Amino acid sequence: MFQLIIRLIGLIMILIGVILIYDARIITKRFFGFGDQNEGSTGLKILGFIVAIVGALIIYFVI
Repeated sequence: MFQLIIRLIGLIMILIGVILIYDARIITKRFFGFGDQNEGSTGLKILGFIVAIVGALIIYFVI
């Protein structure tokens, strides 16, 4: 049961990471009010990539 919960957390982290990568510009427009959207969207894409990788590592290493 514990492994199932950890795997679900990993899957949710991957999902959030992919959403951050693909919708970074839309999220930047909606939630942040600074002028340069390229920096904000780049930061969200990097954050999404890191979150997705951490989620994949969680799923890979849970035995």
